[in-house]
Amino acid sequence: MCGHCCSTPLLDQVPASLIPCLDSKVTMEAGGLPLELWRMILAYLHLPDLGRCSLVCRAWYELILSLDSTRWRQLCLDCIECRHPNWPNQPNVEPESWREAFKQHYLASKTWTKNALDLESSICFSLFRRRRERRTLSVGPGHEFDSLGSALAMASLYDRIVLFPGVYEEQGEIILKVPVEIVGHGKLGEVALLASIDQHCSTTRLCNLVFMPAWFSPFMFKTTSGHVQFDNCNFENGHIQIHGPGTCQVKFCTFKNTHVFLHNVPLCVLENCEFVGSENNSVTVEGHPSADKNWAYKYLLGLIKSSPSVLPTENSDSLMSLDLESRDQAWSPRTCDIVIEGSQSPTSPTSSSPKPGSKAGSQEAEVGSDGERVAQTPDSSDGGLSPSGEDEDEDQLMYRLSYQVQGPRPVLGGSFLGPPLPGASIQLPSCLVLNSLQQELQKDKEAMALASSVQGCLIRKCLFRDGKGGVFVCSYGRAKMEGNIFRNLTYAVRCIHNSKIVMLRNDIHRCRASGIFLRLEGGGLIAGNNIYHNAEAGVDIRKKSDPLILCNQIHHGLRSGIVVLGNGKGIIRSNQIFSNKEAGIYILYHGNPIVSGNHIFKGRAAGIAVNENGKGLITENVIRENQWGGVDIRRGGVPVLRSNLICFGYSDGVVVGEEGKGLIEGNTIYANKGCGVWMMSSSLPHVTSNHVSYNGLYGVAMFSQKDGSGEFPGGHGAQENFSEDGDAILWETELEKDDDPLRRPITIALVESNSINHNGASGLYVQSSEALHIITNVIHANGDRGITVAQSSQLTRVANNSISCNRQSGVKVEAQCKVELRGNGIYDNRGHGIITKGDSTIVIENDIIGNRGSGLQLLPRSDTKVIKNRIHSFRAYGIAVRGRTKALVQENIIFQGKTNKTIFQQVSNNHECIMKNNKFLVFKKNSTLGGLSLALVYAGVPGQLDAGPALLTFPRHHGRTQNPRTTLSSSRFQGHVSSMSWEKRPTVWLLL
Repeated sequence: MCGHCCSTPLLDQVPASLIPCLDSKVTMEAGGLPLELWRMILAYLHLPDLGRCSLVCRAWYELILSLDSTRWRQLCLDCIECRHPNWPNQPNVEPESWREAFKQHYLASKTWTKNALDLESSICFSLFRRRRERRTLSVGPGHEFDSLGSALAMASLYDRIVLFPGVYEEQGEIILKVPVEIVGHGKLGEVALLASIDQHCSTTRLCNLVFMPAWFSPFMFKTTSGHVQFDNCNFENGHIQIHGPGTCQVKFCTFKNTHVFLHNVPLCVLENCEFVGSENNSVTVEGHPSADKNWAYKYLLGLIKSSPSVLPTENSDSLMSLDLESRDQAWSPRTCDIVIEGSQSPTSPTSSSPKPGSKAGSQEAEVGSDGERVAQTPDSSDGGLSPSGEDEDEDQLMYRLSYQVQGPRPVLGGSFLGPPLPGASIQLPSCLVLNSLQQELQKDKEAMALASSVQGCLIRKCLFRDGKGGVFVCSYGRAKMEGNIFRNLTYAVRCIHNSKIVMLRNDIHRCRASGIFLRLEGGGLIAGNNIYHNAEAGVDIRKKSDPLILCNQIHHGLRSGIVVLGNGKGIIRSNQIFSNKEAGIYILYHGNPIVSGNHIFKGRAAGIAVNENGKGLITENVIRENQWGGVDIRRGGVPVLRSNLICFGYSDGVVVGEEGKGLIEGNTIYANKGCGVWMMSSSLPHVTSNHVSYNGLYGVAMFSQKDGSGEFPGGHGAQENFSEDGDAILWETELEKDDDPLRRPITIALVESNSINHNGASGLYVQSSEALHIITNVIHANGDRGITVAQSSQLTRVANNSISCNRQSGVKVEAQCKVELRGNGIYDNRGHGIITKGDSTIVIENDIIGNRGSGLQLLPRSDTKVIKNRIHSFRAYGIAVRGRTKALVQENIIFQGKTNKTIFQQVSNNHECIMKNNKFLVFKKNSTLGGLSLALVYAGVPGQLDAGPALLTFPRHHGRTQNPRTTLSSSRFQGHVSSMSWEKRPTVWLLL
């Protein structure tokens, strides 16, 4: 291979007494020498001698292999044609096998001569005779030739031209007409060649040279059809140009401010090279790979397939560990659960109460100035029974109406989420577990095909540093990059104009702009890379680019992790995106990616931000521990947010800001320190089927723009620099106006079918100037009221919800609010069922049962219609009217609570409170039933009595209704009324 290895006569340094042992093919034991002594002897052999010894027998073969860390290592490091196998990225890390590394380089160094095997047999003998007898031409002072040009004029096929130490400057362009090998003698740097070489022959090799441009041309080397091989060379301040169908193979070379231009190349290989100090792009790959391929293509392809691959295997696809408490530059492990850190739970009883003026409002005393009752007892059970039997005297025990409380639903694959206790863990369902790259490639055949493909240019194990650009792929170009390091550049990789890149296991950091930049329909596969500490986005996708981004680590960026804008698309899957200064993923200007299966955590702003008409399908991600909203939607953003786990955020779970839209469906929003879902009244989201629990403030909150809440918290919504080179770009002129079937247009903000439970403040808080519909939600066991309507200048419709076991009232409506409450089940709340002082409140067809305060409390200056409800209070009045109020109470069924409480209370002479056709049922002990039962007796208000009064009988058996004869049910109660037994009795008149 090299002169030093091949010039030594065979076995010259082996003692003569040992030669018979080799010739007779006996084992080491038969030779009578210990194994260690054999290794010492064989360590003196050169490469050809080692090859012959390995053919003696199996024992000798294994002995030669055992010299890997001694003789093979020495041979590899002493060869002037190569460098350390892991240079330049990991020169201090030894390869797995020195022998294998040496073998790979040896085979690669012979590629340039492979075309001789393709010649016709009639001239084959002549060619091989020439190769065996090829000359070595010496160039230098005191040698056969004075210049490279004069030596080339006398060279024949495959001759070897050796340049001895010195500087060789050629005054004219050198044209290579025959295949030759040009090698520098001595150490790298002792031979400098200032020339412009144009290759016209089929193949050539240049080794151990320092290239500089001639005075008349910046091009140091160019070819249009042949194959060139560079080994262990330095290139300074010039250009290299390869034009298809030409090919090149470059290994162990250094490029200082040198541009490699590859145009329409079918295949070029750059391995173990260093690119430093470029003033433009280090490597440019332009044009679709040529369909016309030269002789070297198949040999390069075979060499690539035979070399070790960076593609993961089941045993090798491991990730470095990441301590979530630190910000080390390390990989994060794939885990199936999330460990809760040792911090105070956002909904724990010891946490401070919301201060006045904050989102949560003020806590009230046991009986506030507006008459709202707050029970000072431990939390009620999550079960479905009224707490009417707790600590009651036997004489005061009345009855229990049968109904069903809707508690929290199972989430995360069928499990229930309890309070977030420090040190506990959340077991993730399989759909949220982070997949490895091997798993992703196995299930995605298209991704596997991309990862396995080799087309255009292969750049492997190279270092790009301290320059402007790394690799630029344009105009349908194709490039594959494996195991490279890009650092301290303006950008690492740019892919534009319908080009495709494949990036596997690269390290990209400290770029002054974005790490990877795709625009104008660029695409490809970006997988398994470590992208961090970049000044702009780690990956920037624009203008219809559509890459596949899998299993990358994108972290500690000074801006966002991934940016998708200007109609950019892409599939972003199974990445770990963490500790970025701005949004982990930022979607805007009609960007429309598919974001699934990612873990996005510990960002200093939002986990995902959708802004400026951005779209996106965001599914099955784990978004946790971000400083601001887990997902932030503003300014026309209209994503589909589905089946994500959004938890442990230091602010709100989901933020829908000014003019935000989109579908928020089936997410688990858990243990965030702010609200579960925070919305602005100017937004139009559709919030449905989410599990919102254990958040520090409100479960779902809508605020008016007037309170200043529209400001971006902490500046995380500030406009990012999305221009290519820092100049403003008006993306709106290039936006598409396509229709998306996933996004159903709505005209009123809609909150429906959610489970909102165990949040620190109200389950749902409304302070809005726009209309809002709240439908079929389960609002359970929240730390304040179930629903609070603090401001509602347009109608807020609350229909068919289950509102139960909340620490204060079920529903509270403040003054000057317009609210319709229809078909709700309001059960077992610690305060009143409904308390209102709104100027237009409609309460119709609700089931208001088992609340500890009044069933319904009407405050002064309110205007309320109470129609066709079933109302019961455990300890207080069915309906209480406080002060002067305007009300219509009509066709309700109202039950008495304790015997010492009346059903209806109001101030005298309140002529604006109108009562019509209500049924009042009061408690009376019935001696005819032998003291074994209690009776609720119909009592009508004078002047409003029905002709056929009835008696409700409840046999006393642990407070439950037994054997109902007839079921009283109504569709207006939406299943909240379970059963009730009726039977006719003689009329009993009780006056109020």
